[in-house]
Amino acid sequence: MTDAGGYDAQALHGFAHDSIAKGSKSFALASRLFDRVTRERVWLLYAWCRAADDLTDGQDHGGAMVPGHDAAAAIGRIRALTGRAYAKEVTGDPAFDALGLLLTDVAIPRAIIDDIIAGFELDADDWRPRSEADLLRYCYHVAGAVGVAMALVMGIDPGDETMLDRASDLGISFQLANIARDIAEDAAADRCYLPVEWMVELDIPPGQHMHPAFRPRLSVMAKWLSEMAADYEASARWGARKLGPRSRWAVLAAAGIYGDIAREVRARGDHAWDHRAASSLFAKLGWVARAGWSVLRRPPQRRISRDGLWTRPRHDGAAT
Repeated sequence: MTDAGGYDAQALHGFAHDSIAKGSKSFALASRLFDRVTRERVWLLYAWCRAADDLTDGQDHGGAMVPGHDAAAAIGRIRALTGRAYAKEVTGDPAFDALGLLLTDVAIPRAIIDDIIAGFELDADDWRPRSEADLLRYCYHVAGAVGVAMALVMGIDPGDETMLDRASDLGISFQLANIARDIAEDAAADRCYLPVEWMVELDIPPGQHMHPAFRPRLSVMAKWLSEMAADYEASARWGARKLGPRSRWAVLAAAGIYGDIAREVRARGDHAWDHRAASSLFAKLGWVARAGWSVLRRPPQRRISRDGLWTRPRHDGAAT
């Protein structure tokens, strides 16, 4: 059975649910806190993001990379199928049809989705940041822009640039935590998202940051990443006050769960990469409870400034 747009909504919602359940236990748990309609829309967006990320890297839900994968061809496929989704064409690929179905209900400017695809393209080009600004630009494209799209799914006015900045901050905080946690895994895959200027400042030779002799200096960079993540998380938490209760609950829970990753990496110091940092189920449920309690209280009134934080690009008049 199909809806007015020609999509099998029931099948696509099921596919999207399975995608987030397999791809991210943390996001899957936090998404349960949304109301049903928002939750299903969030799942549809996640399914597209997950599939596009996997296509870029030649993976299945973040698993092992396929040797000899043609990343450039994958980016071409992502752009082509995404274009068809925006043209309201059924593609036959459930992840891209999930995006098409979402677009029948939510107006996400194509420029925002293109910003996300630009992040996949950076990975496909084996791009590496030279400066801290480069790092933050990358974090925006791979996660901050997703935060903007998520805010639109949650009903934020596309013209509310201030709120969309805060949504971008949440994604950036998540990605900074990911980078701090995954330094060793990225190095094993011949990737590095630590700015070259940081390496020079700490006198770490190119490509040698995982050498045991440089572990104390590497932990300094992890501390910097964790502190940056905390700043962006604080900004996003203040912005969440404008969301509806259920969406605020989900966002604050996710912020706490992911924030714990950065905090754990920082707390471990030189041993941060002995095993992968993760939040326990007990800790995650604790954040769900704390976020729920905060929603019942009066939202914080003291404004958290964005002064000094990186600001996302503007897309005035972007077509949908």
